[in-house]
Formats: sequence, structure tokens, C-alpha cells
Amino acid sequence: MNPPSDVPSTDLSTALNTVQWNQDGLVAAIAQDATSNKILMMAWMNRDALTASIEQGEAVYWSRSKQRLWHKGESSGHTQKIISIRLDCDADTVLLFVEQHGGIACHTGRESCMFREFDAQSTSWIEIDSPLKDPADIYG
Repeated sequence: MNPPSDVPSTDLSTALNTVQWNQDGLVAAIAQDATSNKILMMAWMNRDALTASIEQGEAVYWSRSKQRLWHKGESSGHTQKIISIRLDCDADTVLLFVEQHGGIACHTGRESCMFREFDAQSTSWIEIDSPLKDPADIYG
């Protein structure tokens, strides 16, 4: 996650000021597996979450439901080690390339939260991936 030696480092605050935070002070954050390139999940980050993620080298998100920082894997053990962080052209979406520990990113016990696919013929969402582990076994 370190910049190449020929790129001057910038103050973290300056880098965070580049992010286009929404009216709630949040930015969309997509986690993608750094090896398979599979999209694992989407969550939200506030400035503190992105700062903690950069400093810790593991994904930390903002839980809108709990109104607090949420270190991914804090209860499941399925942490996300950050390999690199990118910011899109509009500076309003963060992309985290991660190493997903435990192989499960979703609270449903699946590898990815993106397990439903729209089927135009039936005009419904079809589950295309099964859980790898029962959530009751993960969270008790």
C-alpha cells in the first residue's frame, strides 16, 4: 500500500480532503478480492473509517445502522487485509483491493454479498451462490 519511491508523499489530511464525501459525510466503499477480482461487498466509510483503514491496513467501515465504526471481521473473524486503495474519477467511490480472511465477506455466510442475480425471464432475483458457512456458526 506504500506509494512508489518516486512519488512524493502527501499529508493524509490533504488526501482525505480529495474525497467527495456525501451530505452525511460518507463515501461508498467497494471491497474487491485482490486475487480473484470478485466484488465482495459495498459499505460506507466516513473520514474516521478511511483513516483507520489506512493506518491499520485492514478495512474499517461506518455502520449506518449502529452509528459507529465497524472493523470488518470484529465479530466473525473474517477481516479484510487491504492490498491497495483506489479512488474513482469523481472521487466519490473508494475501491479496496483486499485479502479476505476466512473466505467469507457476507454476514449470510457467503463469499460475496453480491449473491443475487436478476433474471429477466422471471423478473425476479435468483440466488446464485450458496452460503459457505451457516451464519449461526459464525455469529453464535
